[in-house]
Amino acid sequence: MGMRAYRADLHVHTLLSACAEVEMIPPLIVAEALYKGLDVIAITDHNATDNALAVRAAAYGTDLTVLLGMELQTREEVDLLCIFADPATLAVWQGLVDGWIPPLENDPERFGPQYIVDAEGNFVDEELRLLQGPTTVGLDEAARRVRELGGLAIPAHIDRTSNGLMAMLGLWPPELEADAAEVSANLRPSQARQQFRYLPPSLPLISSSDAHWLAWIGTAMTIFELSAPPTLQELRRALQGIGGRRVYVP
Repeated sequence: MGMRAYRADLHVHTLLSACAEVEMIPPLIVAEALYKGLDVIAITDHNATDNALAVRAAAYGTDLTVLLGMELQTREEVDLLCIFADPATLAVWQGLVDGWIPPLENDPERFGPQYIVDAEGNFVDEELRLLQGPTTVGLDEAARRVRELGGLAIPAHIDRTSNGLMAMLGLWPPELEADAAEVSANLRPSQARQQFRYLPPSLPLISSSDAHWLAWIGTAMTIFELSAPPTLQELRRALQGIGGRRVYVP
């Protein structure tokens, strides 16, 4: 079977993230992703997953695959992309994270509101807990739990000074097991390997937009060459280089 290239942006926020613009509602996210020629996106709000299924529903009947995820901030203040295949596993993961979120209330005036919406973008609820901050779980344990649930664990924007693994820790923890690492749009993967000598040589590097507003969707992406439609398992096989599959940043 021949390979096909799929364009993926695995780091997209909705208006559930306090720092995201109010325009980040499901139908507009889907429309923008399709306009940019993307085949796959992952919804990764801060410490929360409530809008992920709404975006998937908004993409129903289109050619866009929506993966379900979260951008978890660990105890070390390192951001970790946690991406799952199905709603049941996502719910299990959210239940774990709920136990790690400190009992603090969000300040909408200072940080912005955290809105839960439906597939059409209509208001459903407002998340009152403070999601924009570190949880109590460590990076190694969080990545291990994600992988035990069958998800992808990918430290986010490792090159950034804010919440990036290399800036926060200074090196790649030898005990950390991750499926890939994300570099920001400011750095090519080849540059990241030169700059961060502690990165494991076999660690796949991807790039994503970390979009908090519509225009930013797809401004950084990763190409997955797959032999089947872009399921989570197919993406994992590509990250592992199985059966001729591969991953690269254009």
